[in-house]
Amino acid sequence: MDLLLKDKVIIVTGGAKGIGRGIVEVLAKEGAIPVIVGRNEPDNLEAVDTLDTEGLKVYQVTGELSKPEECEKVVQEVLSLFGRIEGVVNNAGVNDGVGLESGNYEKFIQSLHSNLIHYYLIVHHALPALKESKGAILNIGSKTAETGQGGTSAYAAANGGRNALTREWAVELLPYGIRVNAIIVAECYTPLYEKWIRTLPNPEEKLASIVSKIPLENRMTTAEEIANMTAFLLSPRSSHTTGQLIHVDGGYVHLDRAISE
Repeated sequence: MDLLLKDKVIIVTGGAKGIGRGIVEVLAKEGAIPVIVGRNEPDNLEAVDTLDTEGLKVYQVTGELSKPEECEKVVQEVLSLFGRIEGVVNNAGVNDGVGLESGNYEKFIQSLHSNLIHYYLIVHHALPALKESKGAILNIGSKTAETGQGGTSAYAAANGGRNALTREWAVELLPYGIRVNAIIVAECYTPLYEKWIRTLPNPEEKLASIVSKIPLENRMTTAEEIANMTAFLLSPRSSHTTGQLIHVDGGYVHLDRAISE
C-alpha cells in the first residue's frame, strides 16, 4: 500500500536512536523527508550517514529540546531548509527515574522539560506550517501513565500529559483538518532499554520474566513495529483517525496476564 507520504517533511524528535531511528528509517523508505531533531549532533549525523549508504535520504537539525528557546530554533531551521512541515513525531525523552521519594522539585521540573514540555513547544512553533499543510501529529507515549512503574513519578506524569495533549489537540485542531494521535509503547527493546535492564540484578532473568508476560508471541515489541504504525497514522490512509491512543504492545497493557502463565 502506498502511504502517500512521498516528499512530506516530517520532524522526528529523538530520531537518531532507538524507536525514533526506526521511525526515521520507515518514513524514508516511504519516500518522506524525515528530519531528525536531537541534541547530539554526532549521533544525528551518524544516523544520516548510515541511512544514506542504504539509499535513504534523511536530514538533521541539532537542538537541546529541554531548553524552550531551542524548540523554536529547530522548527525555524526546518522551515528554512524546506519551507514547509507536513508532520511532527514527538518522540524524544527518557525514563529518568525521578521518583516521589528519590526526587525533588528541581529534578521533577527538569524531567518535565525533558519529557513533556518540548512536545508542546515543537507543535506550538510548527503549528502555522501544519495548518497550511493540513499535516498530522503523532505523540509517542509510555504505558507508565496507565500502569505505573514505581520510582518514576516525573516520567509517568509526563506521559499522562502526552496522552492528555493528544486528545486536547485533536479537538482544538479539528477546524484545520489536523489529525493528532499517540502510540503507547510498553516493552520495546532499544539501546536505552538494554542499558536499563543491565542496571538490574540478574538482568537476563529479569528480561525473561518481562518477556514471558507479553501475551502476543512472548516477545518484545520492535522499533520497526512502532515505526510502521507511526507511518500509517501520519499517512492520509488513516484520514479519519484522530484523538486515539493506540497501544502497539503485543497486548501487554490490556490483556489478562493470566493467559501468559
